[in-house]
Amino acid sequence: MNDDQALTGAGKQTRRALLAGAGAVGASVFLTACGDDSGDEPTSPASSGAPAASNAGGGPGTVVAKTADIPVGGGQVYAAQGVVITQPTAGQFKAFDPICTHQGCPVSNVDGGTINCTCHNSAFAITDGAAKSGPATTPLAAKQIKVEGDQIVLA
Repeated sequence: MNDDQALTGAGKQTRRALLAGAGAVGASVFLTACGDDSGDEPTSPASSGAPAASNAGGGPGTVVAKTADIPVGGGQVYAAQGVVITQPTAGQFKAFDPICTHQGCPVSNVDGGTINCTCHNSAFAITDGAAKSGPATTPLAAKQIKVEGDQIVLA
């Protein structure tokens, strides 16, 4: 047995196996850091033409959308800002947490008068966030927003 094959440590690995394992860990860290952003992530409002957030992370004062972006009887999910905004009736805007109360999945869309979670098919009312169907029984938490001109801002 040569020096590269000498048994080392309590697990009696060879030095060669130990060095190979360390090299593999280093390579995986390097490759992870060099990953590309080729569009695997969902489109954010900023990249889809909606106004960019003034405070990254969705804090108070963050401009989330324009009022024209929110359809009457519908809404939009703004995951990056941590909010779902709906317009149940013309000029009435509501906001809710975008995390389903069933098992913590992010809600995916607003359609047919409900905020929908496609993980387990829960649906929540656009008027008050109440659970309408699916396994979720607890409403989505309300969030505070304010309308400033034609912009919707986190309060």
